[in-house]
Amino acid sequence: MKKLINNPSEVVKDMFEGVARCHQDRMSRVNGLTSVFIRQGAPVKGRVGILLGGGSGHEPMFIGYLGPGLADVVVQGGIFASPTPDLIAAAAKAVDSGSGVLFIYGNYAGDILNFDMAEELCQDDGVTVKSVRTWDDISTGQDRSRRRGVTADVYTVKIAGAAAAQGLDLAAIEAVTRRAMENCRTLGVCLTPATIPETGIATFELGPDEIEIGMGAHGEAGIKRGKLVPATELADFMIEKLVEDFPLKSGDEVVFMANGMGATTWMELYIMAAASHKALEKKGIKVVASDIGEYMTTQEMGGCHLTIFKLDDELKKYYAAPCDSLMYSRV
Repeated sequence: MKKLINNPSEVVKDMFEGVARCHQDRMSRVNGLTSVFIRQGAPVKGRVGILLGGGSGHEPMFIGYLGPGLADVVVQGGIFASPTPDLIAAAAKAVDSGSGVLFIYGNYAGDILNFDMAEELCQDDGVTVKSVRTWDDISTGQDRSRRRGVTADVYTVKIAGAAAAQGLDLAAIEAVTRRAMENCRTLGVCLTPATIPETGIATFELGPDEIEIGMGAHGEAGIKRGKLVPATELADFMIEKLVEDFPLKSGDEVVFMANGMGATTWMELYIMAAASHKALEKKGIKVVASDIGEYMTTQEMGGCHLTIFKLDDELKKYYAAPCDSLMYSRV
């Protein structure tokens, strides 16, 4: 796999040099740290800080969601690797205005370990921290607390940022953010593998006419491997699994997402979206809004995630609230 890079071991550093040079009007580095950025205008006195973080290689996650109404500070680690506790703690201290900081991160062993350690470091320095882990990937078993976090980060940070902008306290923001996370379900389908920039080695292998349903964001094994089928058949199957997992009922209102994994065209995403809308409509489920595009990628992996975010009155209000970032904006 050919990539437009310099030294393979310095791709994260080089990427963030580009971010820093191109978006000085939106963000700045924290203490000169390579992969820790705070949005312009943060911290805000008397307002809870929202911290979003995880491994690099999934762009526009996480740096793409730094901005008003979303994350106030973002911290990233190496390729598919959690940021270290000292980086997370530095990010939290930079964004704390005295009202506390909410951590949002995925349900992965390395992230859990490092964010928990960072929380202890923050508490030692008098910074109050709460955490919400995302676990929306239904392919990883019935125990939701052990599921992987994937595209729910988008809706989780959207709700958290809107609640913080309204001036809610840390406990209230944690509660509504957790409810948003628990109202998300995601299932992915993979068509082609990604390669790791440092090695150029594919993360897994699939035959020319094979797909894998439930493939993880780092290439973890899914739940079903089979032959490529028409998009409508595939979307029907995936939507059925997502609806069952809630379960959703007729009259429920949802936001729908078709997320490209890195090498999937808009043509394919909208074809999957059309089939998904029809499948939801047949069940009497109302799609209030749709998000179509690349929100969380895995390098050049081919395929998509379908995500359903179930709304209630409060979540609908915060979803519609204004925000502005490189990836996600609402006016």
